[in-house]
Amino acid sequence: MSSISAAMNTALSGMLAQQQRAASTANNVANALTPGYDRLVTSTKSNAGGGVTASTAKSGTGTSPDSSNVDLAQEAVDMIETTTAYKANVSVFEAGADMWEALSTMVRDNDGDHR
Repeated sequence: MSSISAAMNTALSGMLAQQQRAASTANNVANALTPGYDRLVTSTKSNAGGGVTASTAKSGTGTSPDSSNVDLAQEAVDMIETTTAYKANVSVFEAGADMWEALSTMVRDNDGDHR
């Protein structure tokens, strides 16, 4: 049973990481015309116990005082990747939830058979 929980927790951490990445992308798009704005980049790291952790930082790429370093085409691609990864994690989480439901039904049905 714990492997179902572990899979769901891993998927949840993936969804949260992609949520953070989407927020960074939205912030970049909102500030694309802000002079001197340094775009945010979100990176993920695998955890030893499973799942991922996301961290966001400025890109560190130089900007000019009168423009930002945001490329709207790249932000669009990043959002597509983020959406795809989020949906994949949702699918894993839902599969885990379905397994828990099936397991609960089997346990409930077996308890009724032994009374």
